[in-house]
Amino acid sequence: MSEKPLAQIPQATRELYEKGIAAIQKNNLDYAVTLLTSVLKTEPAFYEAREALRAAQHKRVVGTRSFFKKLVGSASSLTRGKMALRTNPLEALQVAEDALNDDPSNLDAHELLAEAAMASDLPKTALLSLEVAFRARPSNRKLALNLAQALGRQGNRPRAEKIYRDLLSITPNDAELNQLLKNLLAERSMQEGGYAGLADGQGSYRDILKNKDEARMLEQQNRAVKDQSVAGQLIADYEAQLSTEPNQLKLLRDLAELHLKREEFGKAREYLERVISVSGVNDPMILEQLRNTRLAEFAKSEADLDQTDPDYSIRLEELRKTRFNWQLEDARRRSEQNPTDLSIKFELGALYLEAGRVGEAIPELQRAQNNPNRRIAAMNLLAQAFGRRGMNDLAAKKLQEAIKEKLVFDDEAKELRYQLGTILEKMGRSDEAIEQFKVIYEQDVSYRDVTERVDAYYSAKS
Repeated sequence: MSEKPLAQIPQATRELYEKGIAAIQKNNLDYAVTLLTSVLKTEPAFYEAREALRAAQHKRVVGTRSFFKKLVGSASSLTRGKMALRTNPLEALQVAEDALNDDPSNLDAHELLAEAAMASDLPKTALLSLEVAFRARPSNRKLALNLAQALGRQGNRPRAEKIYRDLLSITPNDAELNQLLKNLLAERSMQEGGYAGLADGQGSYRDILKNKDEARMLEQQNRAVKDQSVAGQLIADYEAQLSTEPNQLKLLRDLAELHLKREEFGKAREYLERVISVSGVNDPMILEQLRNTRLAEFAKSEADLDQTDPDYSIRLEELRKTRFNWQLEDARRRSEQNPTDLSIKFELGALYLEAGRVGEAIPELQRAQNNPNRRIAAMNLLAQAFGRRGMNDLAAKKLQEAIKEKLVFDDEAKELRYQLGTILEKMGRSDEAIEQFKVIYEQDVSYRDVTERVDAYYSAKS
């Protein structure tokens, strides 16, 4: 499930929502709360209705009800909501919202609602309550972690990163926090680079790198000569400072960035490696910069190829092959250096699979399954690996396991069922296969070729 805009809400429910908005405008707040609560029972992912209900709840707080009665009633219902959280998060979501109807400042209800929303894959809904709760309880570690997770899933990774780093400034050796930060940075890299597309079998690492490099080349081409000269002057100034402060980490990082701007990739890498050496810490951000610097160097080499050369296509393919091999070797090296980092295991397994090295991909993806942030995607790729080896029964079993764990029906869930349908077809289990395609068809007739498959099935029956 994901948050729905107004355009995706059925007409009857939309009309009820509009009546609720009109009731707020007329200050008929009890009626507005009743209407909007009803809307959310039908469409729990309707975020605009959730926002409107929250506004109505706060607006009608006038202290006319007994606080003690609210407190006792809410405590009882929240206990029921917490019990429902694991098995039925949507029920827990509604329980929390009912409690907020009584007391919109109830922080326990906000925390429950946020947990239920995250379990239902509704990060915007979760953020609505997490922001309230975190402002009131800024030192609550659990709230901070939940807020960072919701921000990351909503795409606000810079703020999520700041929360993790603020927590690490208090407990720098916290293994869980360091792992969460690594996962966030890995997800950012995969998302920005397009790696997430590999999970549904629609992309390749060559396409991803090509897209990233094209964007980088355009950025480089638009740089002014003035910027280059300023960068050169700053490099001279910073290197002079560095002669008296050789271990100044900020100077080292700034010099690396300036050399990267001037496309002096070797010097950029040199300073980044000095940052790691001086700090004694394998900072995930610095390691990511090192990788990006090397990839930028490959991009520059590709841009410098002469397109009028008769052998241009051959040279381009050779360069891309070299780049892909470097990416694979880099992931393998990082995996050896950080054997417990499951995000790297996922990256390495995906690269092995892309390279056709299925036997090496399987153990990496099996380990990556233990990363809760990449578990479903890893299971999907693992099933594809089994399928390539002709182990269709194992592939089907893995996909069924992933589908069972997938709590919401989003694009990833559709892909899992589609892959399962194709595997079952290969196994000659066509009746079971069509059931998977029909599940997708009921929710999204435009997904891949499910319409053609389902239509063909019913045409054959008739």
